[in-house]
Order: sequence, then C-alpha cells, then structure tokens
Amino acid sequence: MESLESKDEKTVLVTGATGFLGKYLVRRLAGKYRVLGLGRNPEKGKELEKTGAVFCPGDFTDRKSCENYFKGVSYVIHGGARSSVWGRWEDFYRDNVKGTNVVAKLCAEYGVERLVYISSPSIYTAKEDRYDICEKEYELWEDRRFEREDLNYYIKSKRMAERIVRQWNDRGLETVILRPRGLIGIGDTSLVPRLLRANRGIGIPLFRGGRNLVDLTCVENAALACELAMTAENAAGQAFHITNGEPQEFRKLLEQFLKAAGEKPHYQRLPFGLVYGLAAGLEKIYGKLTFLGEPPLTRYTVCTLGFAQTMDISQARQVLGYQPEKRLEDTIKEYGRWWRKCRGR
Repeated sequence: MESLESKDEKTVLVTGATGFLGKYLVRRLAGKYRVLGLGRNPEKGKELEKTGAVFCPGDFTDRKSCENYFKGVSYVIHGGARSSVWGRWEDFYRDNVKGTNVVAKLCAEYGVERLVYISSPSIYTAKEDRYDICEKEYELWEDRRFEREDLNYYIKSKRMAERIVRQWNDRGLETVILRPRGLIGIGDTSLVPRLLRANRGIGIPLFRGGRNLVDLTCVENAALACELAMTAENAAGQAFHITNGEPQEFRKLLEQFLKAAGEKPHYQRLPFGLVYGLAAGLEKIYGKLTFLGEPPLTRYTVCTLGFAQTMDISQARQVLGYQPEKRLEDTIKEYGRWWRKCRGR
C-alpha cells in the first residue's frame, strides 16, 4: 500500500467503497483525485486497487480502525451504510446513525473541506402516490414524522443520520446530502435481481395494473452527482434529489428489463390492501421469531411496488450542474446482456 499522505493532489476518502455505488464512484474519481477506499472486504479491496485507488481496510463505525485515513483528506463521500428492508434496530443504529456521526466528527477534527452524505428517498415512502417531490418538502415531511410510523428501521436510521449531518453543518463542517433514487446497473445485487428472481418464481406482485410511476438512477449518474457535490459552489448545507429524470410506469419499465434479460413476464395481480395487511402480519411474526430471518414480504416493499414516487431534480441541475450522462435505455440493455451471461447468479 502506498503512503496515505500526499501533497501533490487532493485526496478523496470514500466509505462503503466496496459496495455497489462505492465501486463505481472510486472508478470515476481515480485519476482525477487521489482516492482512498474504506471498506471491510480485503478481496474486493484488491479489485479497487486495480483502478488506482488505495484500499483502506477498516470500519467507519469504529473510530480506532479508520481515524488515520482522514489525515490530509480534502473530501469525504460517506456511502457506507446498512441498507436492507429488515434487521435489528441496534444494527441500523450502530451503522447508519452512530457510524455517520463518527465520520462527520472525524471530518471536522481533521479539517476535511466537505462531507458528501449519501442518503435515500426511501425517507419519503408512504401509502400514497407522491409526484415531483422537491427538497423543500423534507422539512414538512420531518414535521409529520410523529404522526406516523416509519415503515422500517432503514428509513428511521436514515432520517436520524440526516439530522446529524445537518447539525455538523451548523457547527461549521461543510456538508451536502444526496438522495439517489433506485440505483441500477451491472453489479446491482438488490433491486433488479430480486424482481427478476421473483419473476422466475412465484411471480412479481402487480398492484393497480402496474401504472404507478417509478424513478430510477443509473449508478454511473449517481457517481457523477457525488463528484459534482464535492466542489459545487453554494451546495453546502443543502440536500439534492438524484434520478435519471426519466420516470416511467412500473409495468412498462419492468417489461423492458425482462425483455433485455430474455424473460417472459410472470405477474401476480393482487389487491393492495390485502397484501399490505399480510405484510404487516408477517413483520409481527418475524419480529418475534427472529431466527426466521427476513420476512418474504414487508410493508415497505409493498408500498414501493404499489405507489408512485418521482423526484424533482431541478435543484441538482441548477446548483450542482447535474446532467445525467447515461440513459435508462442503455443501462437496461447492458444489464440484460450481463444477466443472460451470468444466468441470474
């Protein structure tokens, strides 16, 4: 491993560097900056180093294991998180809340110029259609948090982490919050693979004819937004929604993926209310019988499949200068070819 100190070029530290977005981000920044990739997987770390980055083995929730990596760093992009629809609150709190505070505190102590925090539009998820959500709605949404229950611990932890990041900004650390919606691309192990595997199995739940609008983001465009957020003037203290700006009906979008993957649609047309109630019941059972693991259906998943959620990205365009570089159509074709080659592995 090369020396962690360098005076010739600005250094960027990426947490969660071995994750889906992290790998794309490291590849994008390597060559433009000196990139430190913080992660816990040494094997994936070796792959990162092939791009010219420096792999830094460590855990951002453990100050002692990562503190030295913050020395001489100009920008930190905090993408590390526990991202799951199910799990124990203690784990989400440790990783997403306390871990974010550790990262922000180290940024402040070591004079980092700006912290870019990767949050999620999942914080807006509810049992209703929501169109063109703008960033100003967040405060209103936050004011209503006591009127409703968060659909899962991931959402709750992300809300809390955002509040921590804002508090550090008020103390003098420049921060920017990004909320990329529905990341897709080669290497995705969550969103699209789950749908394609469900299609091969019991079928994909289809509510309201699948006409609800869905906003997605090519992972390359999310990496672009991260790069812009590091240096954009007048961005500090603000949050930005990131998507491809190409909302489409769920069913039409899904059938494009299925066609590209060489699959025929297999749907389960179901009443939303019944399935939502079933999901709520399953969550109670699996919450008590923890040895069962993750329930096959959750309220969050049902709401995501059943209701529209589109984001207004005009603020990202105006302040960050964000213009999506990759079209959904191209990513869908690439993903389909990759899926057929891997046969869904």
